[in-house]
Amino acid sequence: MPSNLCMFKPSFRVLFALSLAPIWAQSNSHEKRLEEAGTVFEEVMGIADKAIPQDLLGRAQCIVIVPNLKKGAFIVGGKFGRGFFTCRKADKVGWSAPAAIKVEGGSVGFQIGGSESDVIMVVQNESGANRLLSSKFTLGGDASVAAGPVGREASADTDLTMKAEILTYSRARGLFAGVSLQGATLRPDDDANHILYGHSIAPKDIINGATPPAKAEKLLSLLNKYSSRK
Repeated sequence: MPSNLCMFKPSFRVLFALSLAPIWAQSNSHEKRLEEAGTVFEEVMGIADKAIPQDLLGRAQCIVIVPNLKKGAFIVGGKFGRGFFTCRKADKVGWSAPAAIKVEGGSVGFQIGGSESDVIMVVQNESGANRLLSSKFTLGGDASVAAGPVGREASADTDLTMKAEILTYSRARGLFAGVSLQGATLRPDDDANHILYGHSIAPKDIINGATPPAKAEKLLSLLNKYSSRK
């Protein structure tokens, strides 16, 4: 028996397909960005002597990755970045499903050369992790932030890095370095989460046990490789 859709006139079927096209396009866009987040982390950790320090990753509570920020999109209060964050599982072994996040605004120091940059934020403690699960917070305002140290064997035990809730990095034109993101605001990307998980879902529920999308496999496997246990 033909489906109900096949019983409609061809013109209606075309219109129906066109109406779904934006949804498919958004899904592909979010999935592609999720894959890119894994690629960014892989490439950064592959930089000889310039990666995120291993001891810092070992005690990280959450990781935020925002690929392909557009320099030209920077305006105060304007949206300019979309990415994902994942946190330690409750038993501290392995990483949670990723939740989508938006980055808005920020200081001029956010633009460190190049037309595009990738951003990584290392959340060091439970307080910083709770910020990510809130409706909105500002780096340097609601949460303490500092430019992160680089180098696999670099010491992450300076006063600055120990006191900051979140350490921030950016990569542009092949250069990876700690950079201040004072004034940048982070908030949940509810639309992306809805599309990736198939229904409205809060970041807290994603982090606390949602099944990761297939496209998150690369990112989670890399995090487990470099920092599986607290």
